[in-house]
Amino acid sequence: MATVIFAPAIQRHVPVDEQHVEGLNVHDALAQCVAQTPALRGYLFNDQGRLRPHVAVFVDGRLIRDRHTLGDALTGASSIYVAQALSGG
Repeated sequence: MATVIFAPAIQRHVPVDEQHVEGLNVHDALAQCVAQTPALRGYLFNDQGRLRPHVAVFVDGRLIRDRHTLGDALTGASSIYVAQALSGG
């Protein structure tokens, strides 16, 4: 099972524990997290179901490549880290 961890900045808005999910890709994993914690949907995704620009998702320490369909592949041992992206200057 893959492990999904939500950064503290997200947990301030939506209390959510570490999740253990099964799935072939990031989409599957996040869909299971949203099913368990529906309040995540509005924080992670916009009205069209796309990942919001301020959300960064890492799989095994690497930023995902496919923000459109979230098709980045997972293994049973994958670690997914969901963070709030920061910008500024």
